[in-house]
Amino acid sequence: MMTGSLTSQPIGHYEFCKRNASECSIRSRDVTPLKMSMDLLGRLEKLTVTVNQAIKPKSDLDLYGKEEFWTYPVDAGDCEDYALAKRRVLMEDGISASNLLLTVLRRPNGDGHAVLTVRTDGGDIVLDNLTDTVLNWDETGYTYLKRQAIDHTGRWVSIRDGDTPLVSSVH
Repeated sequence: MMTGSLTSQPIGHYEFCKRNASECSIRSRDVTPLKMSMDLLGRLEKLTVTVNQAIKPKSDLDLYGKEEFWTYPVDAGDCEDYALAKRRVLMEDGISASNLLLTVLRRPNGDGHAVLTVRTDGGDIVLDNLTDTVLNWDETGYTYLKRQAIDHTGRWVSIRDGDTPLVSSVH
């Protein structure tokens, strides 16, 4: 996944950060991706199934009376709540925040969605509440918009289309 420059933080994440300042001020010095292994893949698959089954899908509007409210779910939540729950478990297991990135995207039907991206030396892996299958980011059919910066959990970077040139000519 190619990232671009700093971009705006999603409003739900901004409000989450106001309530959970320590979650959004982690500055990673070591930004080396995780070493992909069969063990890691198995852990990610098991976690995805466990969290996806434990949390009942429910909108923020139904749960909290507002369109966007990012939080750790108890027993119900929407896409970013699943991503936060998975991120918390993996961080408690010792995985660096630099490799656990909240990511905002568009589904093929145009709906906004959030997932957890796990950075590995074999490519970025997506943990999604819409499927128990763990996929490489480029196998999902999603259009990626932005994700957390690898070196600061309170900052976000744009995601570039792989075919977009990094430098364009000026006529």
